[in-house]
Amino acid sequence: MTTDPHTLGLTVLHDEIVPARAPWIHTVKAGQSLRIVDLEGNQAVDFLLYSAADDAERYSAQDTVAAQGNLFLREGTVLRSNEGGAMMTITATSVPYHDTIGGACSCESNTLRYGHHTKAQHACVENFLEANLRQGRGKRDIVSNINFFMNVPVEADGALGIVDGISAPGLTVDLRAEMDVIVVVSNCPQINNPCNAFNPTPVRMIVAA
Repeated sequence: MTTDPHTLGLTVLHDEIVPARAPWIHTVKAGQSLRIVDLEGNQAVDFLLYSAADDAERYSAQDTVAAQGNLFLREGTVLRSNEGGAMMTITATSVPYHDTIGGACSCESNTLRYGHHTKAQHACVENFLEANLRQGRGKRDIVSNINFFMNVPVEADGALGIVDGISAPGLTVDLRAEMDVIVVVSNCPQINNPCNAFNPTPVRMIVAA
C-alpha cells in the first residue's frame, strides 16, 4: 500500500486505470474513499452501487433526487438506496455537478437515437452486464445510474439534452462509502454524442482509507 498526495494523505488500497470503453467492479468498505480521475477530460463515467451486505439494496436515482430536492449531484450529495439508506457521499468534486437522469447507453437506444448502423456498437449496458455477471446479477438488476462528469441540462419545457461535458484532464470526484458497497462502472464507450468528446478515454479509480 502506498500514500498518494492526490488522495489527501490517505493510504491507497487500490489504484487502477480503467481502459476506454471497459467495465470495472470493486468493493469499497464503509469509511473508505473512492476517487475517480478523468485522465484526459470530457469522459463520462456510468456508475452503479449495490449494498455488499444485501444485494437487493442498490442505488436509487429517485430516492437520491427526492431526498435532496434537486436533479443534479453536487458536493455533499448523499447517494441513497432503494431503501432510503445512505450508500456514498460526494465529498468533493472538481466540476459543478453530475447527472443521474440521463441513463446508460444501450444497443437499442443507440439504434433509436443514431440509426440502425450503430446497433453493433458496444454500450454501457453491456459493460454493466459483464461486470455484474461476475457476482450473479443480470439485466433486471441494472437500475438508473449516475453519469459522472456528464452534462445533461434540463430545459424549461422539461426536455433533456446531452451536450459537451464539463470536465477537463485530471479533474476528479471523491466519494466516501457510508456502508460496504459494490461499485460497478462503465467507462462509457459512447461515440455518437459529445459526452466523451466523441473519443472515449481511460479513467483512474483510487480506493483509499
